[in-house]
Amino acid sequence: MKHRILIADDEPDALKLLETRLLAVGYEVLKAADGLAALGRARKDAPALAILDVMMPEMSGLELCRALKGDPKTALMPIMLLTARNEEVDRVLGFEFGADDYVTKPYSPREVVLRVQALLRRQTPALTTAGTVIRAGSIVIDRLGLRVTVRNQSVDLTRTEFKLLSTLIESTGRVLTRDALLTAVWPTDSDIEIRTVDTHLRRLREKLGTAGRLIQTIRGFGYRIDEEVA
Repeated sequence: MKHRILIADDEPDALKLLETRLLAVGYEVLKAADGLAALGRARKDAPALAILDVMMPEMSGLELCRALKGDPKTALMPIMLLTARNEEVDRVLGFEFGADDYVTKPYSPREVVLRVQALLRRQTPALTTAGTVIRAGSIVIDRLGLRVTVRNQSVDLTRTEFKLLSTLIESTGRVLTRDALLTAVWPTDSDIEIRTVDTHLRRLREKLGTAGRLIQTIRGFGYRIDEEVA
């Protein structure tokens, strides 16, 4: 089955260029010329990944990213942002809104395709380790079904939050530094700050409710899952 890739960009030439490259390597391509149209296509056609230009009419790529990551139906879909601006604040906002990768224009279409392939490989959590269900206290992660429950109640997480929680639970009892979490969860060449980890973990704790206490902050070192506080 071909992966569907959604491209949202208000520049026809940019749309056509990426469409041609993605079709050439076997993907099915969905296109949208503005943010609102892209939101509708994402909800209707369930693409495997979305490539969003930041500067679009009707709804910006950042707003669209936040909307998609806030919708349980599209929350785990990887999102790559494209922008002509190279300001650090844009990159930080992109990742804080849940983006999985970030490419600055002018970009190499071949590089974009390679990044798409890498994101899709990481989309499904690794199942080669023992078992597809992992747990800590009242938190249960079904890695095959991409589902998180707390006391049998579903918790809607973004893909980044899902990976963060999975990484922490897989290392229950061990302290993971912020650098280690950055390496495990975000693209290796992403130029983001350590505080992005703190921002995502704060939101993750809030979504987990009282179970969020399992995620312990070890000052000066990083984070760990401590089941003794459950």
